[in-house]
Amino acid sequence: MSETAQIIDVLKRTLKTRGLTYRDLAKRVGLSEGSIKRVFSAETFTLQRLESICAAVGISMGELMRAAANSHEAGSQYLSLEQEQLLAADSRLLACFYLLLNGRSSAEIVQRMDLSERGLRELYVKLDDARLIELQPRLKTRLRVGPVVSWRIDGPVHRVYERQVKAEFLQAEFHGADQVLYFRSAELSEASTRVLVRKIEQLARDFAELATLDVGLPAREKKNVAMLAAFRPWVSSMFQDIKPRA
Repeated sequence: MSETAQIIDVLKRTLKTRGLTYRDLAKRVGLSEGSIKRVFSAETFTLQRLESICAAVGISMGELMRAAANSHEAGSQYLSLEQEQLLAADSRLLACFYLLLNGRSSAEIVQRMDLSERGLRELYVKLDDARLIELQPRLKTRLRVGPVVSWRIDGPVHRVYERQVKAEFLQAEFHGADQVLYFRSAELSEASTRVLVRKIEQLARDFAELATLDVGLPAREKKNVAMLAAFRPWVSSMFQDIKPRA
């Protein structure tokens, strides 16, 4: 897929996730619905028009470009084993790194983690030494990774925090308007299994893409969310005590 196609694909996904139609977009930018459709289908965006569409959707040009670049690599990446080991060994360092991944400023991290400037700098130095960030003057930083990171299934962060995260995450009724929990069990063919695995992988990519788009939003417009997706061969324990009739 060309870079232009990637940008347009991300723009289409953004429209969809924010509940906007071509007609809605046309009204916001002062064009007809037909004109908007032709622009998207022909991929004929001038910079000025692209900027106006981004403003109408509610993202910046920079956020759009970053999301398109990340979508080319599935929107997420792995750290080195040494980097994961460092974060797994220090919960405060991991928390600081997480906040940076989510676009929090130094002032917000100081407040959130109840740190002094000296304490924050010490964490930043460790992250800089590990090449996770680039520490700049006046406690400014630039991420060298992310903004979406995938942890190794058998890696040190998973080993340290997996049991804790699973227990905490599932201790809820999942009844809220922004909470969902679905559990399904059935017998599926190999072909259907492969289809579902691909859909779950696409959902993970969508999650990463949305996180990339929203990383630049102010903290007041965001909240911490988590998604747990699992799929494997499984037989319920209720069948273990059921004996077939002779």
